[in-house]
This record gives sequence, structure tokens and C-alpha cells, in this order.
Amino acid sequence: MTGFGGRFVSTIGLMPVSIPVAENATLTTAPTYTRDIRKTTLPNGLLVLTERMPHFRSVSMGVWIDSGSRDESPEVNGIAHFIEHMVFKGTTTRSAQQLAREVDSIGGNLDAFTGKETVCFNIKVLDENVPAALDLLTDLVLHPTFAPDDLAREQGVILEEIKMDEDNPDYLVHELFTQNFWKGDALGRPILGTTKTVSSFDQQIVFNEYARRFTPPNMVFSAAGNLDHDDFVAQVAQAFSSLSASSSSKIARSTAPRTFPHITLKNKKSLEQVQFCLAVPSLEVAHPDRFAVHLLNSILGGGMSSRLFQSIREERGLAYSIYSETNPFRDTGSLAVYAGCAVDKTREVLDLTLAEFSRMKTDLVSEEELKRVKDQSKGNLVLGLESSSSRMSNLARQQMYFGQFFSVDDLTTEIDQVKREDIQRLAQELLQSDGMALTLLGNLGGLKIERSDLAC
Repeated sequence: MTGFGGRFVSTIGLMPVSIPVAENATLTTAPTYTRDIRKTTLPNGLLVLTERMPHFRSVSMGVWIDSGSRDESPEVNGIAHFIEHMVFKGTTTRSAQQLAREVDSIGGNLDAFTGKETVCFNIKVLDENVPAALDLLTDLVLHPTFAPDDLAREQGVILEEIKMDEDNPDYLVHELFTQNFWKGDALGRPILGTTKTVSSFDQQIVFNEYARRFTPPNMVFSAAGNLDHDDFVAQVAQAFSSLSASSSSKIARSTAPRTFPHITLKNKKSLEQVQFCLAVPSLEVAHPDRFAVHLLNSILGGGMSSRLFQSIREERGLAYSIYSETNPFRDTGSLAVYAGCAVDKTREVLDLTLAEFSRMKTDLVSEEELKRVKDQSKGNLVLGLESSSSRMSNLARQQMYFGQFFSVDDLTTEIDQVKREDIQRLAQELLQSDGMALTLLGNLGGLKIERSDLAC
């Protein structure tokens, strides 16, 4: 079990392919679709998704909560991550030790994570052990005890986890950027919470938040591997029969947060390097231009052949780590460049990064470069879906963000349709100096950066 709560989840989707969803209260199954994907709504409202992969011997299944740390009030910041930890501490029928022993006895891999917008509890087993794995996962999710003694111990564990992350410069620069970029919004608050909020959690707070989130309208059960949809749905229906149909609706979503251009310089003398983050507002998950911005990012800093890697690391040796990434959410996003460099090289790294921003805006990328990043993206996409675990995750995320499913062929077709002009247009729209945020962390000495230094 991990409570890593990865900073962001990147989701690539396509033009939607419509799939009907049952809306009545009876057991209803949609027809079979591409790649043997099927979905059924149980009488209590729980949505079950499967992808049959008969050439596999494994089955991965996950209970997804369509709610993460950005759905928390400031007073309980970190509660989603805390609940994710606490469900592993024992149920009404199994102790934490029994859970661990039973998972090991079937050779399974039981895990969990918390993100900004989702929480997932998942297990991967051999196909012959699906009933036992389903029983374990169901018990874990539906019957936690949240015993006060366990709660107190886990508070100590998470407080140490917070300290550990604060000692990690890469993590810390990301958190500093996020907190200032989405200042005052839940999206900017840390997934782990703070020492103050985590220390305040008691059993009643945990039960209240658990009851608010773990309801059929806010849950998706996905599975992929060597399974039969109808048989699996029957097993899930029995396992989740104790989960009553809820009169509550999905958790209310906040409006899209405002982004704040800023320059944050945080001195930390113990660091040998300056941690560097330069970012601009970007597109939400389901934006029509999401494939173009993905390719823009790949050209800019998405791999060893990217412009930033070649210019800053290979040609000049200014940094060991230099990359860019897109961080899309349901209603906002960011495009950020990260690097670690010596303090006396920081301004040169900044200038070179801004020069690449400017070149993306003024010059069309070559056909050769565009073809390379398209082939890279398609290869990464296909290779990334060659496991039952990744297919299970892909099913749930597409359902939660799009309500529809996309085949690999759909995705590669959309990637191929991106033109050079699309990338230049997006660069001109997104890479604007007045929207930029810069975060520097390290032994900065007398280093000063002004807003005028970010012109590109």
C-alpha cells in the first residue's frame, strides 16, 4: 500500500465515442464495445467497468473514488489521503495482519493512491484468484473500523511522511509552485495535508468524510484481464450488496480556480542545487486541443531528444535533470519546466528556457520533428497499456473524465491529425510572459529575478 498521492495525473483522451449508460435502478448492461469493454450499473447505482483480455493470466481490479484532495475544505486538508491509509488498518472481519497475509497467500499486489481528483484502491492477482481478491478488496473498502488507536498511530506515520517530503527538494519545489499557482484554492493545497490538519483528525471526522465520499454516485469499479463481464458483475453485485443506494448526488465541484502568476524565491542553504520550476496555465483534461498540447510538451521537454534536454543538458551541461510536463485537471491545468542546476547557472537556464518558448511561438516545428514526437507519443501510449493494471486504470479515468471510451486506434488517429500550425497556435496562446510563474528553491545567495526577466 502506498500513500504516494502522485502530484498529478496526465490523461490523454480523444474525440468521444458515445456509449450509453444505464440510468434505471435495475441491473442493466450496455452492449459490448471495442476491445471487449463493457459497463453495467448495479441496482444500488455502482458502475462496473470491465475489459476482457483473454490472452492474459492476470486480473486487475480497482475501486475508484471520483473525489480527491481538491474536494476537501481547508480544515480537513489531507483527509482523503488519511482515509486511504486508514482502510488498511483493519476491517470488521480482518485485522491489518490478516489482510496482509491473505493478499500474500494468493500472490496478489494490493495497493492504493490518493491524487488531487481521485482515490484508488486496487489489487492484481492471477485470474484463478479473482473471488478471493474481490472479497479482500470489498472488505477493505466497505468495512473499515477506523479504530482510535490505529488512527493515532497513523497520524504519526503521516506526520513523518510530511517531514520526509519536506526534505525532498524535488517534491518541495513542486509543492511551492502549486500552492502559489492556485493560491487559496484546494487544488493548491498538499495532498498529504499539513501537520496542523492531520493532527486534528479524530474518528468522527474520518467517518464523516468516509460517508460523504464512499457512495455509489462517487464510485467506479473497474477491472481488466482474463475475466467474463457477466460473471464478474454477478460477483461484484453480491460483494457490494451491503452498499445501499444513495440518495446523495455526486460531490459538488468547485468552479475553475484562478491561476496566479508569481515569482517565488525560497532560500534553503542546505541544498547544493537550485530547484527550478517555470510554468504557465494550460488546458483541462478534456479540451479539444489536448493532443496538440501533449505534442508541444514532448517537443519542448518530454524526452531525451527534446529541445530543452538537448540545449541545456547535452549541448551546455548546465543540468542533469531537465524536463517539462503537462498537468491537466477537470477544469484547469499547467505546463511546467523543471530543472536542477547550480545557482550561478540558474539565470542561463532560465534564459535558454525562455528562448525555446519564444522559438515555439515564432517558428513552425519541422515535419521531421513533428513526426518524431508523434511516433514517440504513439509508442508510449501503446506500451503503457500493455498490462491489466494500466488498462484497469485507463477504463476508470476515461469514465470519470469523459464518460466515454477510446480505443488505441482512436488515440493514435487523433495524434496523427495534429498539424504544425496547431502546435504554434497553442504555443502563442499558452507561453505568455504575463501568465508565467517561477519558483526557485535552494541556496540562492543574492540571486534576484524580476518580472521583466520572464519576457519571451
